Parts: sequence; C-alpha cells; structure tokens
Amino acid sequence: MNEELIGRVGRHLRSWVTGRPPLGDTAGPGVATVVLEDPGHLTAVLGSDVVGPRTLVLVPGEQDGEEHASGATVIGYEGSLSEPGDDASVGDVLFLQVQDYSTSPYMSLLGTTLVRVAGETDFETFLADADTAKTEGTFAAFAVSPAVQLADLPALGGREPGDGPGTRLYVNREGDVSISPQGVRLGTVGDSAASLGAEWDRLNSESPADGSVALGAALPEEVRGPAVRQRPWLARYLAALDVQRDLQGHGVTDARVSGFGRRLVPALDAVTDAHDAVDPGAPFLSWTPEKAYVRVPGLDRTFQLGRRAAQITEMLLVHGSVEGVLDQPAQPDTPPVDRAAVDQVLAFFAAKGVPLVPDTSAVAVTA
Repeated sequence: MNEELIGRVGRHLRSWVTGRPPLGDTAGPGVATVVLEDPGHLTAVLGSDVVGPRTLVLVPGEQDGEEHASGATVIGYEGSLSEPGDDASVGDVLFLQVQDYSTSPYMSLLGTTLVRVAGETDFETFLADADTAKTEGTFAAFAVSPAVQLADLPALGGREPGDGPGTRLYVNREGDVSISPQGVRLGTVGDSAASLGAEWDRLNSESPADGSVALGAALPEEVRGPAVRQRPWLARYLAALDVQRDLQGHGVTDARVSGFGRRLVPALDAVTDAHDAVDPGAPFLSWTPEKAYVRVPGLDRTFQLGRRAAQITEMLLVHGSVEGVLDQPAQPDTPPVDRAAVDQVLAFFAAKGVPLVPDTSAVAVTA
C-alpha cells in the first residue's frame, strides 16, 4: 500500500471503531467503512447499494486496495478487528490489538490498541474510571495512552453526530449487519442502504437515548441509558481523554485537566454550572507544575501559556463571559483581574481562530 492509502485506512479504521465520521470525509452515496468477518460476504456487499466511491471495505484475506466498479476500495486484513484478545494487521503495515475494557489495565500495550466495552463488567469499570477522573482528577493510565482508542463513543456518552449506517457497518460471520460488533442487528448482508437506514431510525425512535444501538447487543439499555444520563459530563470526559493522549504524545505526562478533580484557580472549584462542565467542544486547560496548555477539540493545535494567562483563560472557560471574570472575587493566590488583561488573552486566542467564550467575537484582534 502506498502512503496515501495507508493514511486513508487509518482514518477509516478510527472512524469505524469510534463512530465518528472519517476526517476529511465527503458526503455521498454509500457507507464510509464496512468491516467483514467472512470474505464469503464480499460479493453480496459489493453488489448492494451500501457501497460507493467513498467506501472502504475491510475483508479478511489478500486485497491490496482494489477498486470495485462501484468506486469502493477493498482492503484485506488478517486476524480480527472485533474480538477482544485478538490481533489484526492490515497489509503488513498497520498492526492492532483488540482488548476489552476491564482487562486493559493489566495488559501490555504493544501498539495501537482498540478497547471495547463488551459487556456489563466492562461498562461498570469504564464508569468507575470516569467517576474517579471527574472527582479526583486521576485518569486511568491505559485510557490516556496515545496507543489506545476507545470504541463506540456515542454509546459511552460521547456526542458524535453522524454515527450510523452511513458512517460504519459491520458484517459478522453469519451475515448479520450492525454498526459495530456489539451493536443491534440492522439487517442481513445484501440489504439495501434504505432498509438498513430505516431499521436504524426505528431502533433509535424506540430508544431515544443516544448511542444505544451501538452497544445494544452487549449491554442492556436499562443498564446503559440511566448511567449515561446521570453523567451529562461523559462527553467532556471522553474529550479530555483525547487531550491527555495528545499531550502524552508530545511528551507531557501527569498533566492536570481543569474541571476534573480541581481547577488551576482554586476559587473556581466553587462555581456551579460552569460553562465548560459538559460541552465536549469547549477548549481544555491542562497544566503541570511548570507549564500550562490549552487544547481545542477538533483543532490539531496546542497552545502553551504563562501562569497568569492560564488563570485568566480558565476563568473565561468557567464563567463563559468577560463579566463573570471581572466579577470573580479576588483570592490570596489569585490577584484581581483587570479588563485589559482579559482582553489581551481573548485577543491572543481570537488571532488563532479560537473563541474562548461566546462573546469573543466582540474583542478586537490587536497585533
């Protein structure tokens, strides 16, 4: 495989695992990614309208990027992309392990690892780790490793618009079609895109809690749904894991994340209904004893700040307005904030195309 195709396979695999549409994906007919467990189903898939020019099909065996008449690209793989405890390789270039969540803390991470919630024990362990991170600021070490990718994020509380049979499909050995190995059955291999989409819509209308279909075959909705709804910050937590992985990938370890366990400005711990409490798209402030960083989900950039700028940034993220920052009572460890200092921070981020608060657009960008 050439470098361009390797990059495309990596993007589609990440999308298929997480439920996020592939980066750079363009709208069009056909699902973005299909994974087959049995090569005997390839003909039926390629003969249906679920594939199109944007589709990448992963199938066991030797396929090296052949383009089908539909425009779909077919790639071979070895091993399993669905069974916890198994390994997989794509074209002797990409190598992956698959683990279930509850045993992952005890396994050696030898490369890219797909971590699946495959049952109630996994889900309970995931929730316990999330609760610990939220209350104490301590994240499970394996979960923030740059090598790890959690599967089925919408079912774990992630807000991932676009998941569904237009983004990913999985065909098991029996020919049943779902969006993930732990997902509810949508139909049979060879079914039309309209039929699969109609079943997806029906299942979601019956169980309106986001993400239920992705784990419905492994986790009862009466267990998953209430637990997720009781934790509206789970999407923020999942985004925080991405931030931690990115920092670790750049050599920054043991960083604290604002809003998880504590704040950089201690007085902000007492703020209820913080502006950045549940929004997974809001910027994150992280810090170590030496440095502070701001990371914006979806933007592949990390900004390093001085201590005072980091404190003001955190105040803006928590209060969601300039007025809230200016009204913040002074504390012994946090001097009063003046408007000029706030505007300077806002102007810095505005120049980078990063609005910290909804009214940032009103701030003039100065050189």
